Amino acid sequence: MRSLRLSIVGFGAVGRWLAAAIGRHRSWLESEHGVVVSVVGVANRRDGFIYRDAGLDIAMLLEFGSMGRPLREYPGGRRWETALEGLDRTECDVIAEATSTNPREPEPALSHIRQALGRGTHVITSSKSACAEATVELLELARRRGVQCRMESTVMSGTPVLSAIREGLAGTRVLGIRGILNATANHILTLMAEGFEYPAALTDAQARGYAESDPTNDVEGHDVVAKTRILAATAFNRSVALHQVTRRGITDITRDSIEQADRRGCRIKLVATVKPRPGPSGDPSSLSLEASVEPLALPLADPLSRVDGVMNALAIETDPVREVIIIGPGAGPEQAGQGMFADLVAVAHSPHGSGPEPPDEALQRPGFPGR
Repeated sequence: MRSLRLSIVGFGAVGRWLAAAIGRHRSWLESEHGVVVSVVGVANRRDGFIYRDAGLDIAMLLEFGSMGRPLREYPGGRRWETALEGLDRTECDVIAEATSTNPREPEPALSHIRQALGRGTHVITSSKSACAEATVELLELARRRGVQCRMESTVMSGTPVLSAIREGLAGTRVLGIRGILNATANHILTLMAEGFEYPAALTDAQARGYAESDPTNDVEGHDVVAKTRILAATAFNRSVALHQVTRRGITDITRDSIEQADRRGCRIKLVATVKPRPGPSGDPSSLSLEASVEPLALPLADPLSRVDGVMNALAIETDPVREVIIIGPGAGPEQAGQGMFADLVAVAHSPHGSGPEPPDEALQRPGFPGR
């Protein structure tokens, strides 16, 4: 029986869900994958990094979280003021990074991930800000160090899209990606199609807990921009800078806009698009990408036009598989936690789960036009 020692950095709703899932599925992990997963470290911003070499008691950690007790009160654990200090002075096989929630702020998550990969530690993460900033760099660093860097939760949370591109569609050539990737914006536009004005639709989203009191990141498209950059790096192995993504949110969409689209047999959706643009010579190494996040009037014949409410969808056009469409929930701590748990299982299930990952050939070929 192999052992997998895990540190969870960020013990909010997502980190606690992941810990609970590990506790619930302990027997399944042992019987199906031959691995014993122990949580040896936990960190949050308030209490720093708590570590116990023999393992932390998951039930006690969850009790601390539910009661609002400081992690620093955990009995018998060693403590450092910051996660970076703790990670630098302790040992584990996998780090689950779940700190960042702002899609425009990659730190401290990016530093945590870089440090872990640099030390040869597997990383699973839900931090879309860090991955948006540096997916290509992080995957290359992981390859060089012989470990895995997995980020399923960063796009459509627990709905598997990144693994579908990297693994399920391995060997295909990605020709383009379109997606509805923000539950809040999609809920608002769905209500507006039913007759709501924008302010009333936003109020409804906030009342249901879909939108924050400050909904800027969702309704202005910043959240989707981060996911678009991750998709570009995953599908095409190309970094797309923030300024290279055309962005327009939904705040200027009116009932008149919705009605005009309806008369044309269309529905307005906030759509992320990534497509390759070959260089003038046609050389794959000169490939560049066009990326955008903007409201589009989609014909009713387009499957994305029928994705409503808080559901998300991703359409991946490939050669030779043609178009693959994945639809599922794209937000919520349980969905994000499930995405991280699936990544943990992938690390554990791999014969290299406690050691080097085989080289990713696609990442070693500059100019490779798809994954």
